[in-house]
Amino acid sequence: MSDSDVSLSGRVAIVTGAGAGLGRAEALELARAGASVIVNDLAENDAVSATLADIRALGVKAEFVAGSIAESATAEALIRTAEETFGRLDIVVNNAGITRDKMLFNMSDADFDAVVAVHLRGHFLLTRNAAAYWRGKYKETGAPVYGRIINTSSEAGLLGPAGQANYGAAKAGITALTLSAARALEQVGVRANAIAPRARTAMTENVFSAAPEEGPDPLSPDHVARLVAFLASPAAESISGQLFVVYGPMVALMAAPVVERRFDAEGEWTREGLAERLGGYFAERGSDATFSASSLKDLG
Repeated sequence: MSDSDVSLSGRVAIVTGAGAGLGRAEALELARAGASVIVNDLAENDAVSATLADIRALGVKAEFVAGSIAESATAEALIRTAEETFGRLDIVVNNAGITRDKMLFNMSDADFDAVVAVHLRGHFLLTRNAAAYWRGKYKETGAPVYGRIINTSSEAGLLGPAGQANYGAAKAGITALTLSAARALEQVGVRANAIAPRARTAMTENVFSAAPEEGPDPLSPDHVARLVAFLASPAAESISGQLFVVYGPMVALMAAPVVERRFDAEGEWTREGLAERLGGYFAERGSDATFSASSLKDLG
């Protein structure tokens, strides 16, 4: 494999929530690979200014678009900036997110709506607009385009944490959205994948312990950013519709859901038959609500 296979020279990327944390790391890694980057965050501040300066110091161009990604106007402004400023769009990294953690019985409508709006609606708006842009280019030329979508899901979308019903539901939706995008845009030339990262950021500061005083940090966002830059590159042409758990030096490809056990009745099910077959099965197996937890335990 040559350097050109992982180079993003001449490419244009959008990264949401890129003022700090994981989004900043992803934006910088894409810039190191040669891409010009459109940075999105709620408003320009010292952190955003530092991110833009660091990108430009790498010898590539950077622009900033302010606004909540839950708003249609922000997604429209991001696509418009890519077209008008750079003349193209090649890569979308949907990263922006928030948390409003509460137990389900204490969660307000506002807690639920805010998280779903930023995560799931935000992913949808920019993914939809980028898809329309790339489909338009495909129809103009009749040839596949270069398009990469990297969406940010979470292990919470697989396990449904007790205190994150809003976050888990949104992240599960993002995985499904990514799979739909991969199928809908395959012929156009677009590749869409999702990551479930573990990274030490402001949003996860209450989840992970402090960084080690010596040696590399296994939860540094830089580990995740390198996978994102790879998925954005020509080298990932054959990868689409996949979900990766990533942290430190570990990348795990998650398998699609599989049938655990099939139950068939002779003719029709009765309540008694279901109680005997399904009830009996779960009485022996156990009704662990986190049905996929066993497969994730091996990831550490």
